[in-house]
Amino acid sequence: MSIEPQGRLEKPIQHDLHGRVAHMLATAILRGDYAPDSILPREAELMDTFGVSRTVLREALRTLTSKGLIESRPRVGTRVRPKHAWNLLDVDVLDWYSRVAEPVAFALKLQEMREMIEPYAAALAAASRTDEAFNALAAAHAAMVAARNVDEWVRADLQFHLSVLIACSNELLIPLGTLIERTLEAQLRLNAKRAEVFNASLSEHTAVFEAIRDRDAAAAREAMAGLLGVTRGRIEA
Repeated sequence: MSIEPQGRLEKPIQHDLHGRVAHMLATAILRGDYAPDSILPREAELMDTFGVSRTVLREALRTLTSKGLIESRPRVGTRVRPKHAWNLLDVDVLDWYSRVAEPVAFALKLQEMREMIEPYAAALAAASRTDEAFNALAAAHAAMVAARNVDEWVRADLQFHLSVLIACSNELLIPLGTLIERTLEAQLRLNAKRAEVFNASLSEHTAVFEAIRDRDAAAAREAMAGLLGVTRGRIEA
């Protein structure tokens, strides 16, 4: 089995080469071109496939090793690790995976993750928000109200959800926003395009905002759960 890169690499900047090779090889693995526990082609074949030097290839392989996708074994070669060992809680790996996974299935998995975390985060935000964090949430909500098109709406919507995570004042939850930011933005854009109008869920967002504003934790949790229920309905439709 071989990878089909998008054309051979044509003399890009040297320090970007290994990143591009890592991206293409990781995409092939995550797409299933190389099954878990299978052995990758030898270095010479991969060098020829990507048109890069041994140094660049090895740097790319080190990157994928650090992300849990592959491992090297003496006298065996470079092996694709089992799926459970893949570090999907890595910004790059999650982004790569989102681009090759079946779209609806991936969207539902991301949705399940959000449903487990965001209602509770909204309740925490209502109970423990600082004025600074609330001001950021208020600015995001105001931008949603003022949005005139899908792009403006999606930018504000993304900032709204990230602001809720920040406002919850739990330093272990805040990095989740950075992790899912890229994939969440794509989901929000798809949902906005599927709605009757791009800002169809404004009232649900307003309910979350007002509950956090009023420091009503129970209402914030319920409002966020309701908002995510609307999102799930659009994905499943």
